[in-house]
Amino acid sequence: MHASSGRGAASSMRGLRALLLVVALALAVTAPARAADTAAGKAKAGEVCLNCHGLNGISKLPDAPNLAGQPAQYLEAQLTAYRSGARQHEVMLIIAQDLTDEDITNLAAWYSAIKISAQVPP
Repeated sequence: MHASSGRGAASSMRGLRALLLVVALALAVTAPARAADTAAGKAKAGEVCLNCHGLNGISKLPDAPNLAGQPAQYLEAQLTAYRSGARQHEVMLIIAQDLTDEDITNLAAWYSAIKISAQVPP
């Protein structure tokens, strides 16, 4: 292998990285930002999440996780995964398939806004 071919590959990689950066920035600038609405999230939670996760995000069922205080990004990713079928759960698939992107953003904002505290035992 010639020394010049190594430099060419490195140059190609730099060019590819630069191109990917430009595309990512363009998408970030042109993608509409969704503003989270915690009040709408609370209302939606009262409609679709209340029976299992509770309006305050503290689960009413032993096999349903608490949602209060979870990071919004995590909640959005999980709800999106349920909606697409990438994450499997019979009940959540049914619930999530009717959620819009806005619903998901608002639900995540609501549950992540709830402040929780934990105590470590002595």
